[in-house]
Amino acid sequence: MITRLSHLFLRTLRDDPADAEVPSHKLLVRAGYVRRIAPGVYSWLPLGLKVLRKIEDVVREEMNGIGAQEISLPALLPRDPYETTNRWTEYGDALFRLQDRKGADYLLGPTHEELFALTVKGEYNSYKDLPVALYQIQTKYRDEERPRAGILRGREFIMKDSYSFDLDEDGLKASYNAHREAYQRIFDRLGVEYVIVAATSGAMGGSASEEFLADSPVGEDTYVICRESGYAANVEAVITPAPEAQPIEGRPEAVVHDTPHTPTIATLVEWANAAGIAEQYGRPVTAADTLKNVMVKLRHPDGKTEIVGIGIPGDREVDDKRLGASIEPAEVELLTEADFAANPFLVKGYIGPKALQENGIRYLVDPRVVTGTSWITGADSEGKHVVGLLAGRDFTPDGTIEAAEVRDGDPSPDGRGTLVSARGIEIGHIFQLGYKYTDAFEVDVLGENGKPVRLIMGSYGVGISRMVAVIAEQQHDEKGLRWPAEIAPFDVHVVIANKDEAARAGAEDVVSGLHARGLDVLFDDRTASPGVKFKDAELLGMPWILVIGRGWAEGKVELRNRFTGEAEEIPADSAVETVIAKIRG
Repeated sequence: MITRLSHLFLRTLRDDPADAEVPSHKLLVRAGYVRRIAPGVYSWLPLGLKVLRKIEDVVREEMNGIGAQEISLPALLPRDPYETTNRWTEYGDALFRLQDRKGADYLLGPTHEELFALTVKGEYNSYKDLPVALYQIQTKYRDEERPRAGILRGREFIMKDSYSFDLDEDGLKASYNAHREAYQRIFDRLGVEYVIVAATSGAMGGSASEEFLADSPVGEDTYVICRESGYAANVEAVITPAPEAQPIEGRPEAVVHDTPHTPTIATLVEWANAAGIAEQYGRPVTAADTLKNVMVKLRHPDGKTEIVGIGIPGDREVDDKRLGASIEPAEVELLTEADFAANPFLVKGYIGPKALQENGIRYLVDPRVVTGTSWITGADSEGKHVVGLLAGRDFTPDGTIEAAEVRDGDPSPDGRGTLVSARGIEIGHIFQLGYKYTDAFEVDVLGENGKPVRLIMGSYGVGISRMVAVIAEQQHDEKGLRWPAEIAPFDVHVVIANKDEAARAGAEDVVSGLHARGLDVLFDDRTASPGVKFKDAELLGMPWILVIGRGWAEGKVELRNRFTGEAEEIPADSAVETVIAKIRG
C-alpha cells in the first residue's frame, strides 16, 4: 500500500518545542515523529515508529547472527529477586516501586539480570545445554531525577539487553567478543560515528566493561582518548598513573605555619610565595603543591552514613561522576552545618590528614599522593597550615580513590602519550558480569564430570529508542533530519510541485511504478503549496526526494539527494529506473 501524506497521521510544526534543548529533540517533535506525554515519557507516532522498528530489525538480525535467541520477559517484576541481589536498595530513587492490591511489592524493570539468571536456572541443568545467549527488546523504566533532551534521557525507553551464560571464563570471553563485534556491525550499519571506551560497571557489577559512545557535543558522557596510542576510556574509568615513591630518609620535618586568611587554595599559594616557601622548592609554589582535603558523607545501601575525607592535589577539582563511580553503590551527600558542629576537629578551610585519622575518619587520597611526596595542607586549626607533610611518614592514607578531574594533557594510563577529552552519548554497554547473579541464585548445571558447575554471565545492552535520537543528532542540517537509508521511514519521498493534472497523473504512475518495484514510497499528494511541501520534505528527512512539477510537460523531473543537497534533472519516462538505480546502487 502506498503511503499518502494526505492520509498519514502527521502534523509538522514550524516552531521548536519550548522545552527542547538539543537538535534531535527539536527536530523529532517538529517533524511529528514523537510527542511528549509527561516529563521523560513520549509517544511514538507513525514515522517515528517506523524508524524505531527498523533499528530493532538491524539489532535483531545481528543478535540472531551470533546465535542469540530472543525471548520477552515482563516489565512488571516482583521484589524478591532484586532483594536477593540487594538492587532493590542499591538502585535508590531511580527505581519505580509499586504495590499490588494485596500489598505485595513490585518494580518496573530497569534491567533484567536477575530474571534472565532465574530463567536459565529454571530451564537448563546440563553442561550440554551451554553456552547460551538470550536477548529481548523491551521497554525499561528508570525514574530519572531530571529527564532531558527528549528521548535521549527518558523515564521510559526501549532497550535491547542480552545475556550470555557460559561454563568458564574462556567461554565468557568468547561470548563477550562475539557481542562486541556484533555491536560494531550494528553501529556501522546504522551509520553512527562512535568510539569504544573502557568503562565502569556501576550497579551492574562485574569486571571487564566497555561503552560504545556516539560522538556528540550534547553528550552527557565525557571520555578521553590518547591520539598516539588509541587508548580510550570514559572519565569514570580512567586509572591515574601513580608516580614513583620517593625516599623519606633525610627529608626535613614538616613545619606548621601561621597562615591567616587562607581558607582557599588560591590564598594559600599566595601566602606560600610571599612567605618564602618557594625557596624550599627552588621555584614558585603552585596549587599542585597543595593537598586539598574534601569532606563528603557516604550513604550506604544499608542506610548507614559515613564521613570520609578525600585528598587530591590542590590544582584539581573533584569530578562528581568519577567520585560517584568510585564509591558505588553508596551515594554521596554534602556535609551539613550540623555535621561540622558535631565534629569540631573539622575546621573549614584548614582540614588536614592528622585530625581525620586521629578521629577515625577514613582518608582516601588521589593516586598521585604516593610515599615520599611532600604537601602543603591544613594543620587542623584556624589560620594554620603545615608545610612539608610527607605521605608515608607524617600520614598514611587508608587507600586511594579516583575522584579528581581528568584534564587534557594528562598522561595516558598506557604510558604512550597524553589524553584529550571529548563528549559522547552512550549507545551500548557490554559487561563481563562474572558470577554476581549466578552466585545469588545458585545457577548451576551438572558438568561433564557429574559435578555442579556455576555458570558465568555476560550482559550487553543497546539503547534502541535512544539510537533514534543519536542518529538525528549526528545526521541533520539546518533544514531538518537526514535519515540513513538503512533506517529511513521511506526509501523515497515523492512531491507533486504543481496542480497540473497531467503532472498529477504522471506522479501517480511514477509512484505506482516505484511501489511495484519494491520501494517504500511516501507520496505528498496534498494540495498545499510547493514551498510547504519542500520544507516538510527536508524536515522529514527521507534520503531521496523526487519532485514532479513544471518540468513534467518537458519530460523532466528532479531528484534530490537529502544528504549531499545535490539535485539533478532526470527523464520523466525513466524516473522509476533511475531512482531504483540510485537507491540500490
